[in-house]
Amino acid sequence: MESLGNKLRTAREGKGYTYDKVGDDIHIATRYLKALEAEEYAGFPGEPYLLGFLKNYGEYLGLDTQELLSLYKAKRRQEEPVPVEHLLPPAAPRVSPWLLVRVLICLALLGALGAGVYFFLTRPQAAPGSVMIREPESYVLNTGTLERRFYLGDLVQIDYDDEEYPLELTSLGDAVTITTPYGPVILDLSQEVVMDLNSDGMEELRIVAVDFDKYRQDVGALLRFELDNTLPLAARSVPEPAGADLRSSTPPLPNPSTTGLANATPIFASPNAYPFTLQVSFLGYCMFRWEILSERDRRGRNERYFQKADDINIQAQNGVRIWASNAAAVKLQAIGGGRTVPLELGSAGEVVVADVRWVRDDEYRYRLVLVRLE
Repeated sequence: MESLGNKLRTAREGKGYTYDKVGDDIHIATRYLKALEAEEYAGFPGEPYLLGFLKNYGEYLGLDTQELLSLYKAKRRQEEPVPVEHLLPPAAPRVSPWLLVRVLICLALLGALGAGVYFFLTRPQAAPGSVMIREPESYVLNTGTLERRFYLGDLVQIDYDDEEYPLELTSLGDAVTITTPYGPVILDLSQEVVMDLNSDGMEELRIVAVDFDKYRQDVGALLRFELDNTLPLAARSVPEPAGADLRSSTPPLPNPSTTGLANATPIFASPNAYPFTLQVSFLGYCMFRWEILSERDRRGRNERYFQKADDINIQAQNGVRIWASNAAAVKLQAIGGGRTVPLELGSAGEVVVADVRWVRDDEYRYRLVLVRLE
């Protein structure tokens, strides 16, 4: 029977493909393609990667992937050491009375029958719309963009600067959770994060949650991975504020341009947006409303009458819209990145509507600003 490596090599050479062409087409490093054809598996980061690469390579060459997986598993079984007990001579059988043998056989049959009935009666019923069962797939990205639909357990290996960074889709519900070597990255719909893979101060990888349905895990999540060491950084010369994590930062509002915000009051400046707290203290009687911006699970308006000495803390990732019936009765402070900045809302008796939100300027610097709305 033809070996696994020979099948791959024969198919590739028959099509006239080089390792470089195959690697560019299916985003698999040439060293892994050569290792598959040589049947040398020690250099793979793990068996899930190996199986994913083998399946992708086989499909690309037009081979039967199930046959390739069977050849791989058969070879692995042949390479496994024989248990010591199989090498020892069999022990001499102990003669048992026939009556005892018959009793044991009957008890075993009755036990098996009872276990079968119990399993049939208590087996869980499949819920409508349950998540489909599938083998996790593995992909490799070493340059450019990879955009496709991912499912739970799917892996993406980022090859950059002679290092490998495995990323896995580990949760899909109200948000998408991707486990990375630096910790989990959580994305809401249409949100993105940028990552500095090798801690050189440059953000080489961008991840975008293009589309997913938190009620339909079976349809997976459409994710885009962009690997490029020329991504525009947001004011690299600006020092990182204390408490801000540049590896998985909170994205800005959908329209981060500062156009039309000439009268905005700057609060913080940072290479990346990050969560902040708006601390509100009341110096007198006031009707006050607030609404969290661009957070899908925190929609809705809050409204209360407040009296002197009342206070509230509003936590947000992207922005907050506030209404005050008496601006002078409201004392505001923005807290984030280890700093606290007082804000001036307006004068006595003035009705004010304002946003405190992240924007991005023409130099890709993120700014938290207070902007009054007319």
